Amino acid sequence: MAAIFTLIAFGGFVPTYWAKLASGTFGGAPILHLHGLIFFSWTLLFLAQTWLVASGRTIDHRSWGVAGVSLATAMAFTVVLAAINSMKVADAAGFGDAARRFSVVSLTSLVMFAGFFVAALLNVRKPEVHKRLMLLAMIPPMQAATARVFMVLFAPPGMVGPPPVFVSIPPGLAVDLLIVAAMIFDWRTRGRPHPVYWIGGGLLLAQQLLVIPLSQSAAWMAFAGWVDHLAR
Repeated sequence: MAAIFTLIAFGGFVPTYWAKLASGTFGGAPILHLHGLIFFSWTLLFLAQTWLVASGRTIDHRSWGVAGVSLATAMAFTVVLAAINSMKVADAAGFGDAARRFSVVSLTSLVMFAGFFVAALLNVRKPEVHKRLMLLAMIPPMQAATARVFMVLFAPPGMVGPPPVFVSIPPGLAVDLLIVAAMIFDWRTRGRPHPVYWIGGGLLLAQQLLVIPLSQSAAWMAFAGWVDHLAR
């Protein structure tokens, strides 16, 4: 599963980031490069950590876990900064409200990632719980990579401005299939899916579906406006 996450993370951003970076046509702000570097590093660390445990090197896994905490903290900051950058760029183009509505996708995904990661840290002495919580923590970042593929395949030609919030649902549901695969694996090896997957998967599904009504609320627009003004 860690290898699949790595393939999704790097492969999903080929058309919108890596290919443009190679051709010198990527025009994003520097924060987007930092954001990408930290998230790609996190994915590789997840792969390495999985390999260490599978190889029986649990002590090394725990030592590198300290670096994981620092990296996860940096991820949280760059998500907020990248969202602010998107809102400012959209403001300049006259799509500010659309960007503030769409920020619900990245910011609530950050909450889900942070929640699963903290829960995993609190359960380090329960390996069966810890590893499943870490797997769930990887799902929100995978949604962003998968969404880039959907955007390239299905976005209408000449589309400008942030997309409507509902377009985040199909990529999210596609990534949720990884949880289904993990539950099937549990069923085959344990006789039943672990409760972590039922609870965590339900929370992720709720977050993915509720972003639409939340983005249309006055409360969210006020919150997104507050986040936007943090850099002013």
